[in-house]
Amino acid sequence: MLRVLIAGIAQEISSFNPVATEYELFSIQRAEEVVEVNRGTSTAIAGAMEVFDSKIDVQFVTTVAAKAVSAGPMSAKCWSTLSTEFIDSLRPYVGEVDAIYLSLHGAMGGETELDPEGWVLEQTRALFGDDIPIIFSLDLHGILTAKMLRFGSGVTSYQTYPHVDLHDTGMRAASLLLKIVAGAKPVVARVRIPAIVRGDELKTDSGCFGDQIRKIKSLEAEGKILSGGFLIGNPFTDVPELCSQAFIVTDDNPSDAEQIALELTAAFWDNREKMQSNLIPLVESVGKASSMAGPIIFTDAADAPSSGSPGDSNSIIAELARTNYPHSVLAPVTDAPAVKKAVAAGVGGRFTATVGGALDPRFTPLEFDFEVKLISDGNYILESWGAPQFSGITAVVTSGVFTLVLTSLPVSLFDRSLFLGHGLDPEKFHSIVVKSPHCQPRFFDDWAEHNFNVDAPGSTSANLRSLGHTTCARPIFPLDEQVAFNPSAEIYENK
Repeated sequence: MLRVLIAGIAQEISSFNPVATEYELFSIQRAEEVVEVNRGTSTAIAGAMEVFDSKIDVQFVTTVAAKAVSAGPMSAKCWSTLSTEFIDSLRPYVGEVDAIYLSLHGAMGGETELDPEGWVLEQTRALFGDDIPIIFSLDLHGILTAKMLRFGSGVTSYQTYPHVDLHDTGMRAASLLLKIVAGAKPVVARVRIPAIVRGDELKTDSGCFGDQIRKIKSLEAEGKILSGGFLIGNPFTDVPELCSQAFIVTDDNPSDAEQIALELTAAFWDNREKMQSNLIPLVESVGKASSMAGPIIFTDAADAPSSGSPGDSNSIIAELARTNYPHSVLAPVTDAPAVKKAVAAGVGGRFTATVGGALDPRFTPLEFDFEVKLISDGNYILESWGAPQFSGITAVVTSGVFTLVLTSLPVSLFDRSLFLGHGLDPEKFHSIVVKSPHCQPRFFDDWAEHNFNVDAPGSTSANLRSLGHTTCARPIFPLDEQVAFNPSAEIYENK
């Protein structure tokens, strides 16, 4: 009987978010809770469990699965507590398991550790030794590092953006692990590109970036490679190895892995100019929207909690208020102090409060007179994947044309869940502020008249030059001029 250990630790951060992540932000399942929470869902861990469950000669154990919404870098205390708990959960299984699957992200980061996933893989390898295969999976926005590749045996990653293949990624990771146990000898080639990208051309079903992904999937389906992926990194995670990169895993064939990775990255580099966001100035977008029939989407990717922002920007709301916008507006804002005032006023009550800038000082609080329409405990279900979400105590309030969903905590806004979970149908509003860079078209774009991708300030702005990178290797496109790409492959041969 083959015994496999499953564990996970994941978060995506923005180095430019001034609010540190604390331990309490992590949702942590332990032992059998990992199975109970993930089974039947669309997570990567669920996908891996499904593969192992289908094999009569495979048994798996689960230790810890820790995940937090995207936010600022982990505080030193947070990382110390979290990392200790994670590694301690593995210790009882040293000598008791034959293989390991780790569900990771790739864009974690902390005040004292810039490569948490690399650290986890290094410590796991130190515990279990060189003879135990360790497979890990990453988000497509992950930053694959040399340390991860030195201590892991192989890797899979998401192949869709927006992400809809978490489950499939876990299944591919489990299948890769079983192939290695059966005798495959993984060789990984990766080629790094000095570029960070953002924009519509990264949508894998419609943008030019999809060409690289389709090539990789074809090679996997044909059995020519064990695994492959193309990571575009997270431009907001300012760490030394931030870049875009391709990786190819073959069965003891480094030359093929190198050739394929080089071909993929050459095509990507040629399209680097296309893979930047076309942003619309805030004043211009509001001016145009005011005379349109609607519905109108204002995409505020600069304050996307799913990318690591705190969610407390009021920049679009402020411009709408300044211009006496004539249409109904629905918008989310993270503002715990305003929520407390709403709770004190009660449903049907009225109160005055400022909104915005509660966490990020770049935003100036804006005062409104509100009426409270709803108070909730902040528990709702994610429309995209059916997972439970928690926004802290949440209030729906109105003021003139504005309907605001005020949350106590930042929440990932992948879809309409926050609105629907609080009795609000976005289609019934003229204008909706969407704090996410890209949602599946069915959630907003399919029924909206127009989507303005607004050039607003924030810690996850697609205006990448505005962010202020200080740590990533330079030069890098588009932060610097005259960036050269001299492709070369790094080869990793592990157990």
